[in-house]
Amino acid sequence: MIDEQTDKRRTSFWREMPILLAVAIVVALLVRAFVLQTFYIPSPSMEHTLNLNDRVLVNKLVYKFRGPDRGEIVVFKAPSDWRSGAESDDFIKRVIGLPGDKVQCCDARQRLMINGVSLDEPYIFNENGVSDPAADKEFEIVVPPDRLWVMGDHRSESGDSLEHWKTSSDLQVATVPVDSVVGRAFVLFWPFDRATWLTPPSGYDVIPDPRQP
Repeated sequence: MIDEQTDKRRTSFWREMPILLAVAIVVALLVRAFVLQTFYIPSPSMEHTLNLNDRVLVNKLVYKFRGPDRGEIVVFKAPSDWRSGAESDDFIKRVIGLPGDKVQCCDARQRLMINGVSLDEPYIFNENGVSDPAADKEFEIVVPPDRLWVMGDHRSESGDSLEHWKTSSDLQVATVPVDSVVGRAFVLFWPFDRATWLTPPSGYDVIPDPRQP
């Protein structure tokens, strides 16, 4: 004798399977579009914080509630002047200066200064005991309203705000719009042996807000 209740449940499950799969796909697409997305690292510009072909997880929701903070690693839609034809328009850099911040190079120990306070940057590229300089050119700028000054951790290999400032002397070209930021990279998850949280170093805690005119 067939257990009619069991048979009905099995039949119902297989009928519902396409609906369940469709719901799962829709949820996954919504999460990717609005909450979380994975990105791979296509260049050496963030070495050795992020190496070529590393994978990071990006929070796309956080900046709906607040603006980027100094020291955070962000993915943004690069201005057209920053891109070559072969490159993706998604760039990843570290936020150094917020709107109104005075960023300059350098103090007596060759560190960047933000709003008059020296910044320790332990993440700057170092290989075989040789580090990149914090900047390879003296400069002093004030970040325009609604813009960000961003730099790669591998300074000598990064097409970042300083590089574009050197070639253009135009702060609108050298900075990126706050509203171009896609999200914050908050964890390196691949390869597994390098997995880590991507948190701003404590050096940013002592940077004051810019002085009001």
